[in-house]
Amino acid sequence: MHRIKNISIFFLALFLFQITAQEKVFTTHDIFRIQNVGNAIVSPDGNYALYTLSVPRPFTEKAGSDYSNLYVYDFSKKESEELVTGKLNIYSPSWNVDSKSIFFRAKLEQSPKTQVYRIDLENKEIKLVTNSENSVSQYELSPDGKHLLYTSEEVLPSNKEIIEKGFDQEIFEENLADVNLYLMTLENNEVKQLTKDVSVFDFTWSNSGKQIAAAIAPNNLVDDSYMFKRIHLIDIESGEIKKLVNNPGKLGEMSFSPDDSKLAFISAADTNDSVAGSIFIADTKSENNFKGLKNYSKGFRGSVIDIDWLDNSTFLFLAEEGVYTVISKQKVDQDEREILLEEDKLILSSFSFNGEKFVFAGNTKMHPNELFVFEHNSKELNKLTNHNSWLKDYKLAKQEKIVYYAKDGLDIEAVLIYPLNYEEGESYPLITYIHGGPEAAEMDGWQTSYSRWGQAAAAKDYFVFIPNYRASAGRGYEFALMGLGDLAGKEFEDVIDGIDFLISKGLVDHKKVGIGGGSYGGYFSAWAATRHSERFAASVCFVGIGNQISKRNTTDIPWEDYYVHWGIWTNENLEKVYDRSPVKWAYLNQTPLLILHGTEDPRVHPSQSLELYRSVKMFGNAPVRLVWYPGQGHGNSKNTAKLDYALRTMEWFDYYLKGNNDKSTKPNTDLDYKLEILD
Repeated sequence: MHRIKNISIFFLALFLFQITAQEKVFTTHDIFRIQNVGNAIVSPDGNYALYTLSVPRPFTEKAGSDYSNLYVYDFSKKESEELVTGKLNIYSPSWNVDSKSIFFRAKLEQSPKTQVYRIDLENKEIKLVTNSENSVSQYELSPDGKHLLYTSEEVLPSNKEIIEKGFDQEIFEENLADVNLYLMTLENNEVKQLTKDVSVFDFTWSNSGKQIAAAIAPNNLVDDSYMFKRIHLIDIESGEIKKLVNNPGKLGEMSFSPDDSKLAFISAADTNDSVAGSIFIADTKSENNFKGLKNYSKGFRGSVIDIDWLDNSTFLFLAEEGVYTVISKQKVDQDEREILLEEDKLILSSFSFNGEKFVFAGNTKMHPNELFVFEHNSKELNKLTNHNSWLKDYKLAKQEKIVYYAKDGLDIEAVLIYPLNYEEGESYPLITYIHGGPEAAEMDGWQTSYSRWGQAAAAKDYFVFIPNYRASAGRGYEFALMGLGDLAGKEFEDVIDGIDFLISKGLVDHKKVGIGGGSYGGYFSAWAATRHSERFAASVCFVGIGNQISKRNTTDIPWEDYYVHWGIWTNENLEKVYDRSPVKWAYLNQTPLLILHGTEDPRVHPSQSLELYRSVKMFGNAPVRLVWYPGQGHGNSKNTAKLDYALRTMEWFDYYLKGNNDKSTKPNTDLDYKLEILD
């Protein structure tokens, strides 16, 4: 009798435990528990995979960015091992050719600068490799393991004495330090400078080790790195530098064929193409006229983001296709591809391939980035890590891809997250998340971070609508070009049409529609709160644009803005540029507007938010608040700034979309951060 009673109690306790586990609800604070796998690289022998793990910085420590630690996964043991962990950051790890040691970049006690280090897999000993006067920004080991290429900014003459006397003036965009390419012989640590009076932003070894493909620009400016990189070949023995391709505009990854006769690269199709998303292949024996190269992505409804070779006649590529990512292979002499890892399996941004295994960091709608392996021959996909195992106890909201049609008939893809407690027939408040760019795309994967409300909002019974409006990446050249010269035009109408689609389905309460996003998403949010204010009950504008005229003259990417966004100079049509500025329409504002900006933003100058705030506040039609994040740039990197943003923006939506508060009041300026939750 007692045995039966005890068994009953056991199963009752188990049942209650399961119910409790199932009832855990994702909150904004849970965002700051998430760990993300990145930089996944398979070893040459295929026995291991290395990766970095982003680890949240505890709020009990001094404020700062998250940590990045180094791990290795052993395929035979089926387990991960910590290699370099703690309160530090590991960047760009890579394998030695013998698969017995790993290189990486870090700032450790051996040097005040970021240098290249090597760790032995067996004894875990860490050795300093480079001793560069300035920090190493990139590096790559030669195919034979005897040499190391790396880039570092040149050392300029010191002005320390004159600065100490108070003459601390700064000359803007002159006397720039070039990003030089260096060749290091590992046997004797001899270093040879390969470039001068130009800046090298990317490079890759040929398989023979006799030459290098380098993306070279005239100046060390962000705009140059975006628009003016051209592909050159550098001969290792002679040091001769020759232009290989007069590629236009934006440039992505490069990869030599196994025999080095060809160089595959990802590029914009022309200067006005906002996305480096098309595949081209150049002959490495002589200079190539870009216009004569075959565009393997012509007509392709996607954007290529990574590339490699299977053999001399077959290349591999990863592409964003709508809201999914797909790995494919294609013969050089054919127009059709073969899909290897199909859509709706996993979302990834790069891959590593050793001839047999693909290794990558991937996420789904149910979990953030973890380590995965995909076997080329068997097509078997396996998840290798589970760094966010705590998520198994959480009930996550339904998420799916939707397709709707704009007024002109164009099909638009989006991600929709349902309210956690959704009941058919009920309508709910909506948060519309707008991605930046606009040359970016949101995937049907993990959609929750400090700046993406995702599951945290769904748990509060919001719909979260994430549209890939026209001009987004992931739909091919023609789709991306649709935004040229029509900023916040039909591309914004796509957002309105998507909201109307959800309202027509009875899912969304038309009186409780919110919008938010950063950068170009912030611009859309400011546009929504002014030009289309009658449609929105709350708006969150992060590092967004208020005045297109002044934005164009204060950004660090004016040429990119001209070539891929406007296509005209402001003086050619001043009225049009001002017409697409939220400040012009500030008098229409009826939407409570929360504006947030980092004080050190070089992309969208902080004055953009000040202009927007002042123009809306002077009319006084609705609540407006401006929040500065000291020391932060085009997005927040400091953990405290991230937490403040996540909590403050969610509170703004709650106050105006779920509360009964009228527009004569605002939420308190002070937040209860509840840091004890994260202890």
